[in-house]
Amino acid sequence: MMEHDIYKRLLDRLQGMKAAAVGFSGGADSTFLLLAAKEALDERVLALTAVTPYMERQEVTDALALGAQLGVRHELVELDMPEGMEANPPDRCYICKRALFGKLLEVAQNAGFGRMLEGSNLDDLGDFRPGMRALRELEIDSPLLECKISKADVHRLSESLGLSTWNKPTNACLLTRLPIGQRVTMEDLNRLEEAERFLRTRGFICVRVRMHADLARIEVAPEQRRRLLEEAESIARTLQGLGFHHVTLDLLGYRLGSMDPLGSGCDRVAADAASGSGGEGMDQLPQSGVEVGVS
Repeated sequence: MMEHDIYKRLLDRLQGMKAAAVGFSGGADSTFLLLAAKEALDERVLALTAVTPYMERQEVTDALALGAQLGVRHELVELDMPEGMEANPPDRCYICKRALFGKLLEVAQNAGFGRMLEGSNLDDLGDFRPGMRALRELEIDSPLLECKISKADVHRLSESLGLSTWNKPTNACLLTRLPIGQRVTMEDLNRLEEAERFLRTRGFICVRVRMHADLARIEVAPEQRRRLLEEAESIARTLQGLGFHHVTLDLLGYRLGSMDPLGSGCDRVAADAASGSGGEGMDQLPQSGVEVGVS
């Protein structure tokens, strides 16, 4: 089907709504959905961005800038750590989605927007996502899914529409950097956020810093492993300054879900997909990893 027909189908779906609020993270999917909703509904759309203790602050900054560029009414909705997530449980994504979209739905309805939309696409059906169950329970609409729009469609249409997010790398919440079952502290979350921000300023775009007690395990794209080793000493010093006693490079490279040896964690999806959902995990180094240490 031609791209014009795909986009028109989405607009037709959205134009059938009186008004709608969009759960807006600033990622590729939700930005594309928000642009379409703005075109279809004009002033009858509201962007809502959840702010939680376990999301990166830069994501909020980016979402604010994008909302302003799109010219939509945009509100931040702050949430505390949902009850039950303090120990980073296997079902954290269900707990998070239920609490997060429950709050967004409440804010939307109080503002007179009866419909709550979110940006899951067709590819998301192929992943293990307990969080999708929370969306169904709350009756959150997923227009991209309903219109059978894939991740590739989102990329192509976003680029043709001039959206800067068309090739934006996916990013899962900071809890995916911690072992399942490890108690979550703001100190650890801040340390992880600062470590990844530093690596991105050095040009490592697809990167994760996984925490195992006082050890930081760095994952980068395979083509950047040699470069990271060349800069190993300065990188190690910086991460040690953040409180990591040992710093390692994972030779298997950047891969989502590596904190979970069973491969069903929140971060386990293709590299161009949105964040996934929780699964069983172990508080230890992944059994499948091969690493070289820098301490």
